[in-house]
Amino acid sequence: MSATASEIAFLARALRAPRIAETAGALADRARDEGWEHERYLAAVLDAEVCARTCHGGENRVKAARFPQTKTLDDFDFSFQRSVKREVVSHLAQLDFLAEHSNVVFLGPPGTGKTHLSIALGVAAARKGYRVAFASATEWVARLSEAKRFGRLTDELTRLSRIPLLIVDEVGYIPFDPEAASLIFSLVSSRYESSSLIVNSNKTFSAWTEIFGDPVAVAALVDRLVHHAEIITLKGDSYRLKGKKDAGIVARATD
Repeated sequence: MSATASEIAFLARALRAPRIAETAGALADRARDEGWEHERYLAAVLDAEVCARTCHGGENRVKAARFPQTKTLDDFDFSFQRSVKREVVSHLAQLDFLAEHSNVVFLGPPGTGKTHLSIALGVAAARKGYRVAFASATEWVARLSEAKRFGRLTDELTRLSRIPLLIVDEVGYIPFDPEAASLIFSLVSSRYESSSLIVNSNKTFSAWTEIFGDPVAVAALVDRLVHHAEIITLKGDSYRLKGKKDAGIVARATD
């Protein structure tokens, strides 16, 4: 190793920028062969470091979000789920709604793609540098209930408000008692016009009273949730049962 290469390696370690040491030599050879200006070479070296950090940090944020699986829009079968337009979801994937502190709500029967789409948007956000947290509605309630029990609910809501995107999955699968409903309202209210939510529900808003019990509380909750929101209603059969009707599986399961 030349003295210059050793010095670059030392400086890269000092800067905690290992990709510089890995790419500087190869890029220098290319720069000489192609007659690059010094500025272009420097930009190429720094770009390699930035790209490496972005990719590494993005995958760390994906892991930290605790998605049940990693899903992307490329994996979504828009030919099967025709009730949602690819253009609408692709626009959401540009993540303007996060900058605007607005929400996204997916409504529809089980298996129609709500969770897949919400994870795909969450993964896109994490890879673009946003912190994201995913959990089912019952898991969020359990987390907030524990915080309340130890007298730190306000602190927990404040901490969560610093995460730009929370995803609340499976609203409506299990009815909430009054305390749980109050905790969900506190979560939504604490993020109103300051940070974003993606909420998935198998129930229409008119049926949310069945979930939360109190019509007045439901009205206040929905008002805050949808005031600045993109609402997407999915229809049709469950993707998980795709191709199984002909085999009689659905009929036997519902007998």
